[in-house]
Amino acid sequence: MTNRENFLSLLRRTGYEWVPVEFSLCPYLIERVQKELGAGDYQEYFSFPWRMVEDIRLPGHDVEQYRKFYQRPLADGADIDTWGVGHEKSPNSMHMTYMRHSLEDAEDLEDLQKYPFPDFAHGENAHQKEQADALKKRDLIAVGNMQTTIWETAWYLRGMENLFCDMMAEEDTAEFLLDKVLEISMIRARSYAEAGVDVIYFGDDIGMQQTIMMSEELYCRWLKPRLTRLVDMVKAINPDILVFYHSCGFIEPFIPHLIEAGIDVLNPIQSECMDFKEICRQYGDRISFHGTIGTQTVMPHGTPEEVKKAVWENLDAAGEKGGLFVAPTHILEPEVPLENILAYVEACRNYRK
Repeated sequence: MTNRENFLSLLRRTGYEWVPVEFSLCPYLIERVQKELGAGDYQEYFSFPWRMVEDIRLPGHDVEQYRKFYQRPLADGADIDTWGVGHEKSPNSMHMTYMRHSLEDAEDLEDLQKYPFPDFAHGENAHQKEQADALKKRDLIAVGNMQTTIWETAWYLRGMENLFCDMMAEEDTAEFLLDKVLEISMIRARSYAEAGVDVIYFGDDIGMQQTIMMSEELYCRWLKPRLTRLVDMVKAINPDILVFYHSCGFIEPFIPHLIEAGIDVLNPIQSECMDFKEICRQYGDRISFHGTIGTQTVMPHGTPEEVKKAVWENLDAAGEKGGLFVAPTHILEPEVPLENILAYVEACRNYRK
């Protein structure tokens, strides 16, 4: 099999010949692998099976326009992202930032309607097909990455407590904001799908460490229908596109809903929150998985042999037809030993079905 054939067959649960590797490194670990392994581009160095296609470009989009929405001014040196969300830095937090919400002081629907949401409809996207085609020529999987898709983008703007209150009270502000974010997400997703990406990656954290973030009733009222519309749209453009969905935490009650919404691959099945073997037993004939190797436990605190054992046990549970793109469940933070990263890679490359 080629890399593309192996990857697609693995996630479609029709068999595979080898186990691909993938992980995300924090800036500190990127520097370490560059210095200690000579890995200028760690995705190339470790032969990742996929690469990301760039989002729609927004030339001339001035993020400074969003400062006026903060009644309490942003801290000096804060970054403002494309949506206007502020990210304040701390010298003691390395790459982590404190999030500020540009719409948290909005009082009514009119305030939200006046907000200058990013105009992806008039952005530049010619590069997307060029990048997707180039990746395919290299036998790589082309990915459109749209994690933080509806729920998270909306609460990043409004503030989680405010948005929950709006939803619970059936406020028109919640309807407007979630619809607006969906509208923009559909523009971005359509652009990726029409560019020919193999994978589109959606996601919104809807779980916490030991419980779901909201009731199923609230999820099915506000989020599931919008996600379903988004998935239906991209699959109408390309029925073969693989739709990944990310949510950290315990989300087992939501898995049937995600399957019904059309999700093909669920990430990350956080091992500290859910038992992958049980999740795979219940749902593995209807959905595939990406992740499962704990970044709170075995990756930072286990031995290399324990890392290998976790990888092999989960691959065994998935079975010979595949259905598991095994990987660390989240970005690898500074406390993860380099030896454990190499052990994960070795475990994937040495696995025998």
